[in-house]
Amino acid sequence: MTGPVGRRDTPIMPTPELASHRGGAFLWPENSLSAIRAARAFEAEQVEIDIHMSRDGEPVVMHDATLDRMTDGSGPVSALDWAALQRLRVKGTGGEAIPHLREAAQAIAAGRKILRLEIKSDTTGAPYPGLARAAAHAVGERAATVVMSFEPATLAELAELGGFAQYVLLVDGRRRRASRAEDLIAACRAVGATELGLPVEAVDVDLARAVHGVGLRLSVWGANHAPTLRHALSPELALDAIATDDPPLAAQMRADAMRLRTGHPPD
Repeated sequence: MTGPVGRRDTPIMPTPELASHRGGAFLWPENSLSAIRAARAFEAEQVEIDIHMSRDGEPVVMHDATLDRMTDGSGPVSALDWAALQRLRVKGTGGEAIPHLREAAQAIAAGRKILRLEIKSDTTGAPYPGLARAAAHAVGERAATVVMSFEPATLAELAELGGFAQYVLLVDGRRRRASRAEDLIAACRAVGATELGLPVEAVDVDLARAVHGVGLRLSVWGANHAPTLRHALSPELALDAIATDDPPLAAQMRADAMRLRTGHPPD
């Protein structure tokens, strides 16, 4: 199994590492600067955000390919230039603008956290031409950035650009159910992935052993409540990273699990 993600001047991180998913979506408006800045106080080692591309090629921090759910705008993110996107406001933030990746990355770095970055696809499900390269230029310190994508071509481009902490091939539950462990491992190898990312309910001990057995990392998302976090924290899975919408709960459960394993009861 490969080691934890981190800067060279920071202590070894606990395993599994925790990522505040979309900044901590249970607590703050997702992918907003408010969420990103608040996440710096959590005991999670990483802050996870998502990006799409503006019409003029800028990396825009937003989970959805459309603006409707999280902003006062509507339509595809890619239909507007960055200047027009800046005039929109993120719902629930009291008037914050949509963050640019550069701004978000700087805020995460200021909190000495690892950026966990998912590069999204457009409204048709196709990769944005040039978004991987734009992201690579915007993040600043690539060595403190984990990059992720469901799109093999996007991840392969990121691996070719090089310099990132980890390269995560994301696989949804449907593909996981249709694939053998060796198929998923081969898919990672084909694009230069160093880590396989899956929904938490799609991971079992046999898969974890197979993935770790060939030196790949294994991570999950969707561990947002006590039952799924308990599964994700199972020592038999030995996960490398957990993305969670509730980082305070995840941190408390991880601390309790670590104390139990070392013979010290929880507080």
